[in-house]
Amino acid sequence: MFNFTPLLGAQSHSSASQTLLELDGGVKVLVDVGWDEHFAVSKLKALERQIPSLSIILLTHATTSHLGAFAHCCKNFPLFTQIPIYATTPVISLGRTLLQDIYSSTPLASTIIPADTLAESSYASGTSRAAPTLQLLLQPPTTEEIAHYFSLIHPLKYSQPHEPLPSPFSPPLNGLKITAYNAGHTLGGTIWHLQHGMESIVYALDWNQVRENVLGGAAWLDASGGGAEVIEQLRKPTALVCSSRGSEKISLTGGRKRRDDLLLDTIRATIAKGGTVLIPTDTSARVLELAYLLEHAWRKEHSNNGTDSPFKSTRLYLASKNVGATMRYARSMLEWMDENIAKELEVDDAATTRQKQHKRNDSKQGANRENQPTGKATGPFDFKHLRLLERKKQVDKIMSTPGARVVLASDASLEWGFSKDVLLNIAADPSNLIILTESHGGQTNTESDHDSLRNLLWSWYRERRDGVALEPGADGQNLEQVHTGGRELEIRSAERVALEGRELLRYQQYLATQRRLSNQMPLGNSATLETAADAIDDTSSTSSSSTDESDPERQGRALNTSAAVANLNRNKTGLNKETLGVNILLRQPGVYDYDVRGKKGRDGMFPFVSKRRRADDFGELIRPDDYLRAEERDDIDGHDMRNGGASKDTKLGQKRKWGPTGLQDRNGDPGSSLSNKRRHRSTNSGDQSMRNGDTLTNGHVEPDLDDISEDSDPGTDEGANGPSKVVFQTQRVEAHLKIAYVDFAGLHDQRSLSMLIPLIQPRKLIIVGGSASETEFLASECRQKLVPTSSGASEGFQKIVFTPINGEMVNASVDTNAWTVKLSNALVKRLRWQNVRGLGVVTLMGHLAAVAVDEQQPAGNVSKKRPRLVKDITEEVDLDQKVADKTQHLAPVLDVLPASMAAATRSVAQPLHVGDLRLADLRKMLQSTGHTAEFRGEGTLLIDSLVAVRKTATGRLEVEGGGLGLPDYPARSLEGSFYAVKRKIYDGLAVIAGG
Repeated sequence: MFNFTPLLGAQSHSSASQTLLELDGGVKVLVDVGWDEHFAVSKLKALERQIPSLSIILLTHATTSHLGAFAHCCKNFPLFTQIPIYATTPVISLGRTLLQDIYSSTPLASTIIPADTLAESSYASGTSRAAPTLQLLLQPPTTEEIAHYFSLIHPLKYSQPHEPLPSPFSPPLNGLKITAYNAGHTLGGTIWHLQHGMESIVYALDWNQVRENVLGGAAWLDASGGGAEVIEQLRKPTALVCSSRGSEKISLTGGRKRRDDLLLDTIRATIAKGGTVLIPTDTSARVLELAYLLEHAWRKEHSNNGTDSPFKSTRLYLASKNVGATMRYARSMLEWMDENIAKELEVDDAATTRQKQHKRNDSKQGANRENQPTGKATGPFDFKHLRLLERKKQVDKIMSTPGARVVLASDASLEWGFSKDVLLNIAADPSNLIILTESHGGQTNTESDHDSLRNLLWSWYRERRDGVALEPGADGQNLEQVHTGGRELEIRSAERVALEGRELLRYQQYLATQRRLSNQMPLGNSATLETAADAIDDTSSTSSSSTDESDPERQGRALNTSAAVANLNRNKTGLNKETLGVNILLRQPGVYDYDVRGKKGRDGMFPFVSKRRRADDFGELIRPDDYLRAEERDDIDGHDMRNGGASKDTKLGQKRKWGPTGLQDRNGDPGSSLSNKRRHRSTNSGDQSMRNGDTLTNGHVEPDLDDISEDSDPGTDEGANGPSKVVFQTQRVEAHLKIAYVDFAGLHDQRSLSMLIPLIQPRKLIIVGGSASETEFLASECRQKLVPTSSGASEGFQKIVFTPINGEMVNASVDTNAWTVKLSNALVKRLRWQNVRGLGVVTLMGHLAAVAVDEQQPAGNVSKKRPRLVKDITEEVDLDQKVADKTQHLAPVLDVLPASMAAATRSVAQPLHVGDLRLADLRKMLQSTGHTAEFRGEGTLLIDSLVAVRKTATGRLEVEGGGLGLPDYPARSLEGSFYAVKRKIYDGLAVIAGG
């Protein structure tokens, strides 16, 4: 059984992806927990209902569309973290930096509490209903919490089958196997193959067959077979789940090289006139391809001294709040990239080694040392020209500096990140350009009142109402840049504001209501509510001490007390002494005496709560994170701690230790200038080779960005420490810039889909992940190419292709017919079992006949079913009649062949071998018997320098060679090599048919 239910992304313009796979035995697999740029919590209701019955969770890509809601689900859904989650290592690492970037860039990621939920909490507390315009925010996960959530994911490698573990509330998985294959769209992107019984499911959303600069193509085709057929593991699945996004897109003539040249020519045409180019992109996936291409283009232009290129006088930036950690992870995962990346790294290492050797003998090398790399190898992602920006003040400073520049900024939706700030600065200048790298359906998103800026600009690009500017390219072809014509561009920004007064009271009522609901559940979301309660305590407490220890029991009791007395203020000034008890010494400031005479239990002693240490039979439990070195901690929290990081005495709210000299930096912050400079320079590795003070080597002035401290950045979200709400501000600007489009989405197109799906030959095809028009277009194409060849299939071939909508369940089970036959006792005695790699295999041949059931049952079975006491004669007669009817039932029974039929069938039967003999195992068996065996080439084993054994892609073994023996061994001790090899091959297989 296989039921497929799309929760998000089916026949929709939203790129969010959530899919539920239900297999036999109640096994439920959730693939992806995606979100879109609006972060609406209402889109997660269908997912929340399925969480208590999920078995495992699979993640495919490190993008917002595929794991944007992961941290929200871990923090706000109680059972989510108990479900085993599987993904590749790059998806885990880059997904961590992506979500840390999102939650630090926009308050909308914290999600707005629905108005109906606030109304229910207000009604339960007996107060007036919440104002409809009040938009309260949930507490966002911290950077440490996000790192902890991603540490729960089980990492997998490509092409390695794995048997996952079920969740505590899931039925047994019954041998479910999952295997990850390269999808090519993002680093670590996955095509999942699920094998469960007779169901073979291939889940392939957002893949790319074309090789790129950083990423290799999807692992559909077998390279050893010439790339003409699909690999055996992904061929002929019972169900293929594929995305329709890009099915109407025609591939660009010239391939990847033409695409790269088109982007560079478009940039060159703008920067030659002194304009600014903005390229909105994501922060974890496609940004690697763009950053690699632009960095190497700048390197190539700077190394060519014979031309006066505009690239030499143009600054290149990459702006994102967590881009430093993303690039550090990229440098450590080169083995997941295309093989050309590894070759480039080897060449760079060799060049650096030669440079060090010549440096000792060349005395003139020191004069040009400023223009050379300072000791480090220039790897693919060790940037020399691309400057990384992680603070808003740095972005504002580079935008205020005159001159041409190219800015890669997050995010591609233009709804959050630095791309919106850059767009606001360049929109009014007609010499500037924004390059869109992803297409859109061209229709307004009806699911949200506010459409994204990307969709608006894409609609302007397709309309071309104000004309098109044609710029000449390097190859002579014209480059299209669409004019915006001074149309009004509305840019809406969200800000986090702390709650005060009645708004804070409503938030307390909401927490109290959720606490009561969670106490009624077997497994409540107590951890999340305790965190929210801690935030309120920190906000409303009148004590200024920062050394108070947290007391979970005290906080939980305070929440229950607040719910009982109609949600009074959390500072406890309105509660009486009877309610607080001896805890009044901790809760109310200025109270130091409490009468304990006649008190019992806890009220009879001072309220001291000691920290309980977790321990088991083997000793005290420790946290491995507390013992990590600074460079190892980068993999946990995503921050660069190798140069000291933020010290404890410089945290917000803590007192600082003043030095004897009282030195201050240029911003007036004592003691922070040096540490900030070091931390920032370590993030932007490779930039030091381009700087000489504040002037670049090519002559133009570079703004000094190292003096900008993190504490003075207005973009830092400080309101996340307490209850808050979101406030929207709208800015309107006349847009005069130009719009261009270069496809860097890295997705399959019409040609790839039409070519590969017929080669895969799925029995059932499920199309999701695209708009309604794209889905219908791909479905009509596949219905013509996937017509079954069996007779009578024309009546039901329409059922091969499924196009469900969100929430619609389709039954895509494999079409098989199963029969149950019984074996006679005489046939069972003749079975000869063979052992193949731990499995029992037997061949049988018999005569199938219909035999009455009573002939195969023991004689006493009928009498055992009769009742011991028969009180009514009529009931006894009816029972005898039922037994008589049952004995007359016929069943198929396989019996021994008659002698007349055995001779005829034996002459027709052909021998059939079962088993998968590995060449490595064959090599060990031959070496143990005195033969020499070694691998020569890919998939070839050479024995005694005479016999060659090859294994094809389909698993077939081919033996070539002669039957001569070695002259060094006697003939009686070593038989002919050819026959010895064949004998060992037969020993490793089982003959299941034949005479």
